[in-house]
Amino acid sequence: MMQNGTTDSQKSQEYHQNFSKAELRKKLTPMQYVVTQEKVTERAFTGEYYKLKDTGVYACVVCGEEIFSSETKYDSGCGWPTFWDVINSNKVSLKTDFSHVGNNLLLLATKGNIGRTEVSCRKCGGHLGHLFDDGPRPTGNRYCINSSSLNFKGSETTQNRPTENNQQ
Repeated sequence: MMQNGTTDSQKSQEYHQNFSKAELRKKLTPMQYVVTQEKVTERAFTGEYYKLKDTGVYACVVCGEEIFSSETKYDSGCGWPTFWDVINSNKVSLKTDFSHVGNNLLLLATKGNIGRTEVSCRKCGGHLGHLFDDGPRPTGNRYCINSSSLNFKGSETTQNRPTENNQQ
């Protein structure tokens, strides 16, 4: 439940009533659409932001909600932009995801803890990526996020300069 009593799916539906699938297809690139709306993962090492070192914030490409800061971005070597924290935990929704298992019921039955944690924008429900627990201190989190789900908003005075936490 969210603070105002609506579930994440209800909040997502409320926002998406403002955008039809056709409107979202016009607003987003084909890759942005399939990543945020159909939960597809972009290919590793191909995204626009996985090596970006500029100072600024990363916002949801669908609704503009600012979710990640360059101050928590780091190079995990996974091929996607990775962050050890979000700007505010109320800006994302987390849920267990077994989509990578597919129809392999034997795998599900024999390996109990194979679920991933899906990360979505709480404001619009757009799929962002996944959260893993193998990140750096202080959180131990690794938010592995698709570049196609983000828009970068650079700081005008510090653009193109890496931060201390972002020496990729």
